[in-house]
Amino acid sequence: MADHGKLFSAPMLRALLAGTKTQTRRTIGEVRVLATPESAAFTLRGDALARAMQNAAGFLRVEDDIWTWEADAYWHQAPVTRTRWNARIGHAPGDRLWVREAWRAPMNFDRTKPRDIPAGSVVSYEAGGDGINLSGKRRASMHMPRWASRLTLPVTEVRVQRLQDITENDALAEGVVPHPNGGFWVPGVEHPNPDFPYLSRPTAREMYAALWDVLNGSGAWGANPWVTVTSFTVRHRNIDEADDG
Repeated sequence: MADHGKLFSAPMLRALLAGTKTQTRRTIGEVRVLATPESAAFTLRGDALARAMQNAAGFLRVEDDIWTWEADAYWHQAPVTRTRWNARIGHAPGDRLWVREAWRAPMNFDRTKPRDIPAGSVVSYEAGGDGINLSGKRRASMHMPRWASRLTLPVTEVRVQRLQDITENDALAEGVVPHPNGGFWVPGVEHPNPDFPYLSRPTAREMYAALWDVLNGSGAWGANPWVTVTSFTVRHRNIDEADDG
């Protein structure tokens, strides 16, 4: 079991707080290939990772965060046409994610680095929901220390798939909800055209596709990257606080 800090945007934070989000998808940016008798362990990213994922299929979690899959073989492996990989990808069931979000500390800490702010200091959260409004400077989610996190996500399941393999039910688990006027939306996600009051789509899956482009840039959905699908429960407490009971 391992603990990991995880960044979430304000709309996704609100979905976590509302209890409508129990999944998160993240692009696979790198994998750690396991050592073999012939080679040491090494990391794949960028073009090398894309090559290792070429026509990939048969992803299977062997244990914890260790996965195996098949992909196109390299030229020097001829006449073999497929090759097998074993690597660490993403998280494992039993891991815990502590949520990092945009936040503020009291103004008297404005010249203090986040790591030097005393643990247990009062903080407020840009996504709201805490009833506290501090006038200190806004701090990026990546600078939130572990002690300031208010949400913990114990991981229950991890899958590897193409982004566009998401189902309607998965999109709902990602925080997409029905809109009162019909269709589906994610509260707080604005339409790219300011003439429209909000962004919505006819189905939850289509709305998630639009959301992915909002969060990751135009055309990101169409690229259909490999992603980890992490399912979790939501605990409204700091990761280092004891569980109730």
